[in-house]
Amino acid sequence: MNNIQVNFSIKDLENLTGIKAHTIRIWEKRYNLLSPNRSETNIRNYSNASLQKLLNISYLNNNGLKISKIASLGEEEIPIKVREIASRSKVEDHGINAFKMAMLNFDQVLFYNTYNNLIENKTFNEIFYTVFLPLLNEIGLLWQTKTITPAHEHFLSIHIKQKILLNIERLQSLEPKPITKTYVLFLPENEIHDIGLLFINYQLRSKGFHSIFLGESVPMESLLDLHDYYDDITFITYFTIQPETDKIPDYINDFNELLLKKENSRLHILGPKLKDLSNFSLPSHKVSIYNSIESLVDDF
Repeated sequence: MNNIQVNFSIKDLENLTGIKAHTIRIWEKRYNLLSPNRSETNIRNYSNASLQKLLNISYLNNNGLKISKIASLGEEEIPIKVREIASRSKVEDHGINAFKMAMLNFDQVLFYNTYNNLIENKTFNEIFYTVFLPLLNEIGLLWQTKTITPAHEHFLSIHIKQKILLNIERLQSLEPKPITKTYVLFLPENEIHDIGLLFINYQLRSKGFHSIFLGESVPMESLLDLHDYYDDITFITYFTIQPETDKIPDYINDFNELLLKKENSRLHILGPKLKDLSNFSLPSHKVSIYNSIESLVDDF
């Protein structure tokens, strides 16, 4: 593991583990589970080892062990008990915690070891849906609360993207279906969060569909060129932080006018930004909004 020293506030621990600060204080006092350092003004701060221990305690507690039972375990027994439970159930929860520690310490070896352990028992699809997606949702919240830095988020994102790209590469030998429909995957201008879109591209490729992945920050007008090459195009885009909420209706309407004139043209949209959208009527039946990657993939 990298020799990176990280100190955490009790609020950081709450955000990272899901255990309320009040509960952490009670566990400290009643069971002596953690021994925080204290500043001159008596404010608690916790080490990396304390965070790892609390993640393990949270995992055991969520899997049915009473806190009194956990407190009776020795320091070396706690991770052994975690591995024992993870080997037979809830392995995804253990994986999420391990990936968090890899991110916080910029520990590439831990990331790859955790992934390799998961892939022994799960398919890549299962890992993405049950581990990576929940983890990314948590990371977004941790970033918003300033528990982690953009560097942490980027570290995790790039390693997840590498796994998606690796699995796409493995599909190159797959016999494709005849090209009757083309899927064009892109992100709107100033949108850079492409993990969800990459995974959708992987799903399309795995099912033998023809797809063109254009990636982040694509101007709408530049998509017109695709109509010179393909007659049946379904555009797929993902709104994470862009467009701004009040500009989403204009974006969809402009897209409909500019790019969906051909009979077989379609637009599929998904992403967390759409949750802010209300009281908006889609301009035509050619535009569809999906509330999850799974619901979109089910429609392929």
